[in-house]
Amino acid sequence: MSAIPVRIASGNYDRIQAIKTGDVGIEGCRVDYVNLAPPETFRRLFEDQEFDVAEMSFSTYLLTRTQFPFPYTAVPVFLSRVFPHSSIYIRTDRGINGPEDLKGRLIGLPNYHFTRGLCVRGMLSDEYGLANEDVRWRIGGIDTPGGLQYMQIDPPPGIEAEQIPAGQTLGAMLAAGAIDAIITYRDPQVFTDKVPHVGRLFPKFRAAEQAYFKKTGIFPIMHVVGIRDALLAEHPWITANLMTAFEAAKQLAMPPLTDLDALAVTLPWLVAEAEDTIALMGADFWPYGIAKNRAAITAQTRWSVEQGITSRQLQLEEIFVPSTL
Repeated sequence: MSAIPVRIASGNYDRIQAIKTGDVGIEGCRVDYVNLAPPETFRRLFEDQEFDVAEMSFSTYLLTRTQFPFPYTAVPVFLSRVFPHSSIYIRTDRGINGPEDLKGRLIGLPNYHFTRGLCVRGMLSDEYGLANEDVRWRIGGIDTPGGLQYMQIDPPPGIEAEQIPAGQTLGAMLAAGAIDAIITYRDPQVFTDKVPHVGRLFPKFRAAEQAYFKKTGIFPIMHVVGIRDALLAEHPWITANLMTAFEAAKQLAMPPLTDLDALAVTLPWLVAEAEDTIALMGADFWPYGIAKNRAAITAQTRWSVEQGITSRQLQLEEIFVPSTL
């Protein structure tokens, strides 16, 4: 059997490098690996269905399973994961000393359904009793106008979520005091630039996130991998081969994190951080597959319903290729 061409798109992570370089092959496939920033991947995937295999926003993918036709199905390979506490930026001069102080505030988002927002709102609701309806949401770009435009949806009934004026940005509005906070997938420039009165809701977010994991077992999933349905139908063997390759590539990326001989990342205490992470989360602290990710998947599918992104809580067999369950 000759190898089939497969075009893959994802961010340029350490955990995919071996597939990208060809050190780990996907059996039966001739791989063309494209590295793009996630927003660009998502735009080209959700709008144009450009790739055979691609990194997908988990929340947006869940949205498609109940609201939009979308010709891809996920496998439980989780290329991006982030705890939520680090992603909330506030005006530090507004008396916001904890999550409970966000009630009634104006909070910016790049879109309503993006995964970081799903997980931040879910955490705030579960852990601090801050309901989605307790906040007034404003939607727009963080550092440049526009925001995340793919798969736009209307907010559910009872939720105030309005677009900011054209040409404005949430970062500038936060700096000017026009809004009280931002939830975003990256540091806003006004935070990086140390603009006065802009800071994190959880300044010691590492400790807060570690405590959250100890309590809940949830390591939130930001991005999954999707396979084009037509490719799955024609070549059903590709699921197992793809899963095997992504796991092998991830395993090759792990040893350098604890290698003191020559640090793999430009971070002085890389090894100490890796060892602390292993002590807390186990050697396989970035797991693929269903078994080790049930807590996160269950929570995120529940939050999706609670926040009006999906119309019902999806079951595993509706989300992932059945052979991966």
